[in-house]
Amino acid sequence: MYLTLRSVWAMALGAIAVIAFPRPLTAVVWSAGVALAVLVDVVAAPSPRAMAAEREVPRSIRLGESAPATLTIRNEGARPALLRVRDAWPPSAGAESTRSTMAVPAGERRRTRTVLTPTRRGDRHADLVTIRVRGPLGLAGRQASLRVPARVRVLPAFASRRHLPSRLARLREMDGRSAVNVRGAGTEFDSLREYVVGDDVRSIDWRSSARRGEVLVRTWRPERDRRVLVLIDTGRLAAARLGDEPRLDAQIEACLLLSALASRAGDRIDVVALDERVRAQVRGRSGPALMSALADALAPVDASLTETNWTLMTDTVRSTLSQRALVVILSALDGAGVDAGMLRALGAMARDHTVVLASATDPGLEELRRRRSDSEAVYTAAAAERDLVELDAVRTRLRRGGIEVVRAEPGDLAPRLADAYLMLKAAGRL
Repeated sequence: MYLTLRSVWAMALGAIAVIAFPRPLTAVVWSAGVALAVLVDVVAAPSPRAMAAEREVPRSIRLGESAPATLTIRNEGARPALLRVRDAWPPSAGAESTRSTMAVPAGERRRTRTVLTPTRRGDRHADLVTIRVRGPLGLAGRQASLRVPARVRVLPAFASRRHLPSRLARLREMDGRSAVNVRGAGTEFDSLREYVVGDDVRSIDWRSSARRGEVLVRTWRPERDRRVLVLIDTGRLAAARLGDEPRLDAQIEACLLLSALASRAGDRIDVVALDERVRAQVRGRSGPALMSALADALAPVDASLTETNWTLMTDTVRSTLSQRALVVILSALDGAGVDAGMLRALGAMARDHTVVLASATDPGLEELRRRRSDSEAVYTAAAAERDLVELDAVRTRLRRGGIEVVRAEPGDLAPRLADAYLMLKAAGRL
């Protein structure tokens, strides 16, 4: 049962009657009359339990995009009903126009649409469907909440997709599919062509030149079918907010761009997200199926407020890779707070594989370093400066151990990691 605004006005009119006839009996009679009318209205209203509800929702929505969710109400009762319906969703689902009014004749159905524009990645579960049926007097009515389960998976935005065409163009140049070829330092012989001014003399094929009577140079292309293992750290440092989003979202963006690029390059990609245990993994996929599987598997992954198990990460690399490969670790590089276990694990991986550590930096750290407005700001700037110095020291130590380090702000991490991959591929280090 619920009351409408009309019943409130009916009680307010009783005040006029009390003023005109200032007796206790007047107030009692008026209140009893309104209560009786409300009771009659509730009894006369059709039962909301006679309504059946069904939801039709998209299986998935990419973050930042919109999609409709359709709610169908079927009147299984014997009387027509005027309904007020609320299609409830959690706030992060970004539901618009969740309330609607509809007249549903007996035995018929009506539909209403709710536009979803999610603001967070992950699974969004629908809440209850609340149905109100107003009585003929409009003073009150009946209300019921129906459980109509539905789930929408919100996929990562993959905003870094805009960087893919330029990196694919560079890949085609390296791969010899366009007019420019990587010469001399490639890893797999491609073809011979005539020498032009500016070519590296070390790429001249002297035997072929002698046979043809003209100077020929060798062109190279990167090897294909290399193994790339991407490890996403979902420990507590991945939960840190960098700007408007957690660090984990930047790591997922970088993983998606790198996977799309490496897949186009003909390499085999495996992705594992883990902290103290494995949270998600995608193995043995290629082509369009790889990107779909990655988006679906990484969408519900959230950062865990636990320490990362670097021994588990090392064991994952050993069990997955049987020969030298590229291992990309998306984690946080935290200066003096860097875990000793992390350094040992990275060193062990670097002995057998090419290792790249990619870390999203806090854009606010550089801003704090520049502040000099008062004494407190100066102390804060000194602390930020020390943190940056320690970060540089750790990065230098890692590079001396043969580990490539990519550090960038969240929005730049994905293209910077893609550039590092192309650099390693051009240098024949995969």
